[in-house]
Amino acid sequence: MSEHLGDPVPAQTSAVATELRVVVGKLRRRMNSGRLFGDFTPSQIAALARLESGGPASVSTLARAEGVRPQSMGAKVAALEAAGLVSGAPDPDDGRATIWSLTESARETVREARAAKDDWLFRAIRATLSADEQDQLAAGVALLTRLADS
Repeated sequence: MSEHLGDPVPAQTSAVATELRVVVGKLRRRMNSGRLFGDFTPSQIAALARLESGGPASVSTLARAEGVRPQSMGAKVAALEAAGLVSGAPDPDDGRATIWSLTESARETVREARAAKDDWLFRAIRATLSADEQDQLAAGVALLTRLADS
C-alpha cells in the first residue's frame, strides 16, 4: 500500500480502506441477493453488463474486456444464448465471427434488476438513516464517486 505524502494518519487511512472494502462487498452481496438472473455466474452477468453498456460485441472483444480466454467467454455466451438473453448475428466485417447483443428479454431483466436494487436502497436509506445521515450519505457518495473515477 502506498502512503500519500499529505496523509497525517496512514494507519487510520489503511483501516478505513479495509472497512470500505468490506462494507462495499457486503452491500454488493445484499443488493445481489434477490438478483433476477437466477443461476448465472458472476462472469456471465459481467458479460451481460458489458454488452448492455458497450453494445454488441464479438466473443473475442468480450474476452479481452473481461480478461479471459475467448474459449471461456464462448462458453459463457453459449449459456446466455441458451437462456435467450443474447442473440448473435454475422459480423459484417468478418463473416466467420458472430456479433452478440442483448435480447429485449435481457434488457427488460436488466431494467428490472436495477429498479429492484434502487428500490431496496431507497427503502433501506429511508428506514435506517435520519435526515442528517441521509445528507452525510449524499456527501459520502460524492466522495466514493471520486474514488471510483480515480
